Amino acid sequence: MATLYAKKGEPLSAEDIPKTGTIAGAGSDTADAVHRRDTSSIVGRSVVTLDDLSTIQIRELLRKAQYIDSHRAQVAGTCSGRVLATLFYEPSTRTRLSFETAMLRLGGQVIGFAGAQLSSVSKGESIHDTLKTVSNYVDVVAIRHPKEGAALVAAQSADVPVINAGDGGHMHPTQTLADLATLQSRFGRITDLTVGICGDLTFGRTVHSLIETLCRFGNVRFVLISPDELRTPQYVLDRIQSSPSCSYTEESDLAAVIGDLDVLYMTRVQKERFFNEDDYLRLRDTYILNADKLRLAKPDMAVLHPLPRVNEIATEVDDDPRAAYFEQVKNGMLVRMALESSVVGDELAGFEPADAKEVFA
Repeated sequence: MATLYAKKGEPLSAEDIPKTGTIAGAGSDTADAVHRRDTSSIVGRSVVTLDDLSTIQIRELLRKAQYIDSHRAQVAGTCSGRVLATLFYEPSTRTRLSFETAMLRLGGQVIGFAGAQLSSVSKGESIHDTLKTVSNYVDVVAIRHPKEGAALVAAQSADVPVINAGDGGHMHPTQTLADLATLQSRFGRITDLTVGICGDLTFGRTVHSLIETLCRFGNVRFVLISPDELRTPQYVLDRIQSSPSCSYTEESDLAAVIGDLDVLYMTRVQKERFFNEDDYLRLRDTYILNADKLRLAKPDMAVLHPLPRVNEIATEVDDDPRAAYFEQVKNGMLVRMALESSVVGDELAGFEPADAKEVFA
């Protein structure tokens, strides 16, 4: 097994890594291998990164989310009798409540904890043992953890599907699904766009996931806007370069490039990812989107943000029709409803799966 890393390169401790075990759909498969799998069914599969799904399967999840939004009553009992565990080892509001609300709206139930101090982790229990235990209670697990690689360990340890709700600065696949759903609703497509990503590009797991996934679909120009200290990691830049139809530029001045963008994805500077508070205080206010900057943007540009925000988007922007971040929140619940029902194998009443060619078109 490859070494698994915590934030800033800290390896996961040995007791957190199971000695044996594999998982269907784990991230070790190449994208090509994923494409060769069944184009629709993800029953019983874990989703640690979106590389665990083909682009066809991702598009089908977006279709399901749209269907759910317009057929709330019909799908309300889809997961009746199912139980979701939300194991959140670090603070969260939107993501945890979104996962829980998704299962409740599907007719299922929820158990879990919202902080490691509220669980046997505080007694020294490993991720492996926690997941082996919880697998006896539930049908699906959503896990958030501050250490990169923890979600993969959880998936390898569990006997039920595990969905990564964010692991350190690594990946956040369901936020990316919410982002894609928002782009689809705003533009009718998720390709042929100029996407500006602004703020903390070093530790921002949401932007790493989004870039990785958009590169798989192709035809995206990225404008990466950050101070030198928070630039995009090289492995993410390498991923863009490996996609023949994608490109990027690195910039430091938001006002100078905002007029070129179809999408502006703002991120907060994450205090919890810094070991030096002075560095955080120096960088946190580098970029603030306000009405003056928006006047330089296209009239149909979409402003996205994974939330929570601190002060990187002024509240005056909330009333601008280009503000799409609260729409992302709703879409996050819808895609999690689609994903949860799919991995446990419960069909949405009245939903007709698309022909593979239709989904990929």
